[in-house]
Amino acid sequence: MTERALHIALVIGEHSGDQLGFKLIQALRAAVQGPIRFTGVAGPAMIREGMESLFPLDDIAVMGLGDVIKRYPTIRARAWMAIDHIVAEPPDGLVIIDSPDFTHAVAKRVRKRLPNLPIVNYVSPSVWAWRPGRAKKMKAYVDHVLALLPFEPAAYLRLDGPPCSYVGHPLMERLDELRPNAAEQAVRDGEKPLVLVLPGSRSGEVARLTGIFGATLQRLQATIGAFDTVLPTVARHAAHLKEATASWPQKPLVVSDEAEKFAAFRRARGALAASGTVTLELALSQIPMIGAYRFPAWEAFIARRLVKAPFFLLPNLVVDRRAVPELFQEEVIPDNLAAIFAPLLGDTPERAGQMQAFDEIDRRMQVVGETPSQRAARIVLETMRR
Repeated sequence: MTERALHIALVIGEHSGDQLGFKLIQALRAAVQGPIRFTGVAGPAMIREGMESLFPLDDIAVMGLGDVIKRYPTIRARAWMAIDHIVAEPPDGLVIIDSPDFTHAVAKRVRKRLPNLPIVNYVSPSVWAWRPGRAKKMKAYVDHVLALLPFEPAAYLRLDGPPCSYVGHPLMERLDELRPNAAEQAVRDGEKPLVLVLPGSRSGEVARLTGIFGATLQRLQATIGAFDTVLPTVARHAAHLKEATASWPQKPLVVSDEAEKFAAFRRARGALAASGTVTLELALSQIPMIGAYRFPAWEAFIARRLVKAPFFLLPNLVVDRRAVPELFQEEVIPDNLAAIFAPLLGDTPERAGQMQAFDEIDRRMQVVGETPSQRAARIVLETMRR
């Protein structure tokens, strides 16, 4: 008699979820050691692991409010396609991964129609930063949250949300790519520093920060002398950024390949960065930095009233103090950036303070005995059994 395959539905909403999803599939397959199948919404990496997707991920993976509004009829139709598929062929468990606007809409409606189906949310929404009431509402349709950041379980406890476990950030599996070898460390410590410029990945933030970061480098050159510059970006912005930075006195090398980006990280002395996951990459690479956030004026007005977190940079949230300078809105001007950044490139208390914080981040984010994907898979299976 053939053993029945364990059936797990996975639903993602963008390409970052695909990267978590394919590793989770590998870990679940290793943990189950028996027949297992995956259905739902997948990206290219998950499909390479043998999962079939109900529709192409690009149907729903859009960025920015304008694109969401334009594509809303398609996104809504795809959400209902996922819901109807899960309900028509009930799995043993459902894992929604990141992209809460899409995946939570699916989970809520599946829970109404399949009230006993175990549902796990992989990657917590930022309930600790804004819309904190969402945590309590999630109890109605999420049985367990898998958190990427170590402070998130305490936030769910405080906000009366569903059970939440820290499983580890996927970057912790890539420390060898982020940390320098002896030769790269020699470049990092050399007389002519390498500076990273990271103006973000969204078109709006790239437009708002690139010129400001360029003017900052000009002031920095007048203060500290010569240095090299690398500007890592995503492929869709590379041509524009090469053109936009061609006239900079300190012209950067623009790279869009991830291997080139991490090679630059391993040699870099310091970084100017837009707020985002890249600041955690820099902290784990042990590169002192400044983090900047600049919105359109109306978005900043709303953010100041809605955002509840004491900090907006991930490294500061992890250590629960302002270890990395974070500049917001009107503070993000070249004179400020250059004055704060220059000491980070030398043998100074400011640099030493950040390095100490990075060691603390390492300790707090460490997952012992399992990779993040293995821990996530274990908790998914435990939740399904309960």
